[in-house]
Amino acid sequence: MGDQACGIDPSVLKEIARQVKRAVDSGVQMALVVGGGNIFRGSQFAARGMDRATADYAGMLATIINALALQDALEQLGAVVRTQSAITVQAVAEPYIRRRAIRHLEKGRVVIFAAGTGNPYMTTDTAAALRAIEIDADVLLMAKNKVDGVYEADPNLVPTARKFQSISFLEAFHRRLEVMDGTALSLCLENNLPIIVFDLRAPDSIVRVVRGERLGTFIGPEVETVLEPLPTAREVE
Repeated sequence: MGDQACGIDPSVLKEIARQVKRAVDSGVQMALVVGGGNIFRGSQFAARGMDRATADYAGMLATIINALALQDALEQLGAVVRTQSAITVQAVAEPYIRRRAIRHLEKGRVVIFAAGTGNPYMTTDTAAALRAIEIDADVLLMAKNKVDGVYEADPNLVPTARKFQSISFLEAFHRRLEVMDGTALSLCLENNLPIIVFDLRAPDSIVRVVRGERLGTFIGPEVETVLEPLPTAREVE
């Protein structure tokens, strides 16, 4: 949604598509999981009294809208895209079939996974971890909005909070860091799937991460915990 209050910002959509296309053109197989909070966030409506399962299903429909918008933006750049939905919407998307998704990736197509896991009470974080494990992904890239990594505390509340360059799964659990949904983090831990958390809005962030540039925070099994040094007074000025 960019800097809008809600909805889809066409310029942000085009920039994401441009970066994904560049990454795929470099030979990387890429599958995308999209959220729907820019349109409808089920947890917020559930907190206001809406039935939780109903709210979550509405949120899944919002992810399908985002998936179709991203599909169109990618296709306008010449990418071949397949959207797969965890809930049945045959008129606009394929059903999620693991082997078909892997085959699409092998053929150089971009695969977009919509509708989360297809189950209420499950976040798109969990969907991303689950799909990444199912397709045997090398890494889960968590592109955040104006969040450039994982911090030891909320930097908006604690200005001296330092960012982790790297941290292990167990350390993240021990510190109770709000990296992602706990179920999703557990899935990554149990299946040794590394995670890179980075700021989507940083220049060429997707392309840079795919190229192996150190960006954001790396989370993995048996990883040494490394904190960035605090900025000096001169750097702050």
